Amino acid sequence: MKHFTGKAALLAFTLLPLAAFASHWSYDGSESPEHWSQLSDEYKTCQQGMNQSPINIDATLNAHLHPLDFHYGKGPDVVLNNGHTIQATVDPKTADSITLDGQNFVLQQFHFHAPSENTIHGKHAAMEMHLVHKNAAGEIAVVAVMFDVGAASPELDKLWSVMPSKAENEAKLKSSLDINKLIPEDRTYWRFSGSLTTPPCSEGVTWLVMKHPLTLSASQLEKFTHTMHHDNNRPVQPTHGRVVVE
Repeated sequence: MKHFTGKAALLAFTLLPLAAFASHWSYDGSESPEHWSQLSDEYKTCQQGMNQSPINIDATLNAHLHPLDFHYGKGPDVVLNNGHTIQATVDPKTADSITLDGQNFVLQQFHFHAPSENTIHGKHAAMEMHLVHKNAAGEIAVVAVMFDVGAASPELDKLWSVMPSKAENEAKLKSSLDINKLIPEDRTYWRFSGSLTTPPCSEGVTWLVMKHPLTLSASQLEKFTHTMHHDNNRPVQPTHGRVVVE
């Protein structure tokens, strides 16, 4: 397997399935998050980095951020079980994107973690969705959406109905999915600088955590966790003085 560092690692994360790293790390046992940095020299940032994700969002600075501007249209065609998560791949040519700091960040894929990776005042949500975007310079912005247990999500049902039960398998969606319905109507968010939450834990990632959660049913959550066989969230990391703005 080819290894990547720095910005190349960020690009690799968005352009290659996460299964590319599957044989080198896990969420439990001897390859669990506390051991990631020992598994490969490429993963040293997982321990040595000073801006690692996820984090606990607690104290924040009011910077009067404008609500996020989403431009989502066609949505994904393929759902992948890469052994670490369920990932929906989006064709970059569809130009699903967000506008951030006056720049266009194109959606590459989105995937899920249960329980949530980021925490709010020390509390996990039942599930967290990460929408991974990239701009023309190769910089990464991740929009995170929390899910609490409640009413079922019809859009998640479209993914879950074809969710591959075995790792390294993919399936095509049978019905069109509206990504806009996986985004809260209230577009306010917290922002901070962080990293990928999976090896190689590359930093320089802009995190945009939506303040308002959506819901999924208990059965939808159970189907995801049963398919993953274990929790797939990295523990929260030290902030090292980072400021979270809203």
